[in-house]
Amino acid sequence: MSWPGTFKMAECGASGSGSSGDSLDKSITLPPDEIFRNLENAKRFAIDIGGSLTKLAYYSTVQHKVAKVRSFDHSGKDTERDHEPPYEISVQEEITARLHFIKFENTYIEACLDFIKDHLVNTETKVIQATGGGAYKFKDLIEEKLRLKVDKEDVMTCLIKGCNFVLKNIPHEAFVYQKDSDPEFRFQTNHPHIFPYLLVNIGSGVSIVKVETEDRFEWVGGSSIGGGTFWGLGALLTKTKKFDELLHLASRGQHSNVDMLVRDVYGGAHQTLGLSGNLIASSFGKSATADQEFSKEDMAKSLLHMISNDIGQLACLHARLHSLDRVYFGGFFIRGHPVTMRTITYSINFFSKGEVQALFLRHEGYLGAIGAFLKGAEQDNPNQYSWGENYAGSSGLMSTSPELGPAQRARSGTFDLLEMDRLERPLVNLPLLLDPPSYVPDTVDLTDDALARKYWLTCFEEALDGVVKRAVASQPDSVDAAERAEKFRQKYWNKLQTLRQQPFAYGTLTVRSLLDTREHCLNEFNFPDPYSKVKQRENGVALRCFPGVVRSLDTLGWEERQLALVKGLLAGNVFDWGAKAVSDVLESDPYFGFEEAKRKLQERPWLVDSYSEWLQRLKGPPHKCALIFADNSGIDIILGVFPFVRELLLRGTEVILACNSGPALNDVTHSESLIVAERIAGMDPVVHSALREERLLLVQTGSSSPCLDLSRLDKGLAALVRERGADLVVIEGMGRAVHTNYHAALCCESLKLAVIKNAWLAERLGGRLFSVIFKYEVPAE
Repeated sequence: MSWPGTFKMAECGASGSGSSGDSLDKSITLPPDEIFRNLENAKRFAIDIGGSLTKLAYYSTVQHKVAKVRSFDHSGKDTERDHEPPYEISVQEEITARLHFIKFENTYIEACLDFIKDHLVNTETKVIQATGGGAYKFKDLIEEKLRLKVDKEDVMTCLIKGCNFVLKNIPHEAFVYQKDSDPEFRFQTNHPHIFPYLLVNIGSGVSIVKVETEDRFEWVGGSSIGGGTFWGLGALLTKTKKFDELLHLASRGQHSNVDMLVRDVYGGAHQTLGLSGNLIASSFGKSATADQEFSKEDMAKSLLHMISNDIGQLACLHARLHSLDRVYFGGFFIRGHPVTMRTITYSINFFSKGEVQALFLRHEGYLGAIGAFLKGAEQDNPNQYSWGENYAGSSGLMSTSPELGPAQRARSGTFDLLEMDRLERPLVNLPLLLDPPSYVPDTVDLTDDALARKYWLTCFEEALDGVVKRAVASQPDSVDAAERAEKFRQKYWNKLQTLRQQPFAYGTLTVRSLLDTREHCLNEFNFPDPYSKVKQRENGVALRCFPGVVRSLDTLGWEERQLALVKGLLAGNVFDWGAKAVSDVLESDPYFGFEEAKRKLQERPWLVDSYSEWLQRLKGPPHKCALIFADNSGIDIILGVFPFVRELLLRGTEVILACNSGPALNDVTHSESLIVAERIAGMDPVVHSALREERLLLVQTGSSSPCLDLSRLDKGLAALVRERGADLVVIEGMGRAVHTNYHAALCCESLKLAVIKNAWLAERLGGRLFSVIFKYEVPAE
């Protein structure tokens, strides 16, 4: 089976086993390069072949454009009168690493291997790591097609390695399944320390593994009664041979028609033992005495409950025996099917009396392939890096409602994709988080809040034209910019429509994830920094204003100056091109500046106003070291943040100024901040000496997002915070201090400040457009 230019696939279920009765007449045609992306730069392969699904993993190098800034030589020039841009911008090619994972039916394995063989160019290896039962069955075919030697890896080792990898690198990987909730998936914030945990793998049988460290785990128990038992007995009882069809039957069945319940034995609940009348007393108990035929649906449901309850009780006993409260379930029995997740969840909750949660994984199907890849790449030590899910190239978790037949539960035809990008530096927790395990970055969960979800999805849809326009304008010399921008529009629009239908597709839906998805899609089509020229121009204008702003501040008395500095910080924060209310003003009024922004601000008392407490604190001893997370380029960083930084330095406080590693909207990047600081140092002796003496340090956050996740920060930043003993954290901007971190609890003093530049959000918070948040917090004794 092969395709010359496209994959033509029958539309079928997530597991790929559609029934003839449910088969659809339509088919999906996908270009293979949208599935096997960047294959020409693939370097290393791994494969996990199960009973019905193949999971392929490969590592590739991705070449994409990045906007670089470089300082001009301004020696001998009067920078205050110099109207040149403060730096030059160049777009360069950069190579980064990406992991690709593709899941498809075994039916397509030969065609897929043919396509891979025809497009391999730069592979560095002569070996392909293989795991899963099918690794033996398809060994000869793989070696013949790819001319690569198959190196078989242990199934359980691969599963554990894959599980560790996703738990460490994908923040919203684990979820609990709640039958009657909308949506039914409840994602868990990843614990910073993932070990120890219990992995219950339900394949043909059941294996229970205690995982203690990256490399230490042990098989602690199991059962021969597992997914194979359900499949085998189900086939005997119903004459249905396909696993998904059995689950579909079970989803429509009523087990109480077949099972003997407590009420059937005792006429109601068993009060002495505290057993509900609806509990199963005997699986299939009624079939021994009833003189009737039972439906296939009822027998399948009874069988599913019998096996799930057995597995749930076994998992609970082992969790208690080993004092573990995190139990992850995987294997083909689970595979994202609500009907199995529901019964497992009920069983665990019942037998543990709610003390143990059944946890499932978004990418459970990829664990073996990920583990096999990591085994083959050990010499490169991929675990020394942090990785991030690329939303632009990943399918996401799709709804698999049990009310739909297998054929209707479609995911991109029969192909499911996951892409992970290697990040430049390892990411770790901010050491100043009060309780890292309970930290949740996002203020509002749009998965839960239907009204907010509808508003923000519409908001991002309406902003799309402006983003496309800005992207094209950022590359005036590119002949294909408009075409690429249109492709970006289509891709991001499709993502938004997916999230309308399945808000849980990429974990918990938040304003942050919507912004990050947009940035991923822009990068996908080589728009690395659409606001680069806007930032360049605004930085130049603000630098020329800096000396005057500082002179004005220095004429004020101490108390008056403190309020002016804070108002300057807030006024600077108005200049956010990501806010439509602001971008409309900036587009229509080129003379809108710092003083105009001050006049836009809400008068005190502000919406959230802790300024009096902050002023009182400033009358005390200076802080040892302040960590400041900056927001926007131009007026914000130069006329708002730097005068505030200068005042702290004059008080004797060291300052760590943290800026994004990569671009997002008009947020200032680390490389831009270095040039800005250099220019300011040339005008101001306080900043000059602080940089020279390393009392002012400029660092990167490790992020390329308009928001801020304090659990995923650059390792170097975290080390510096410890080394300098930071005792004040300042977070500015709507994205960093309102959409995220508004409720973040720190073990030191903190300032969270922002101007609300969205009328809907302002009203929801009880204010109006340009209301002010000034939140000074001191940790409880």
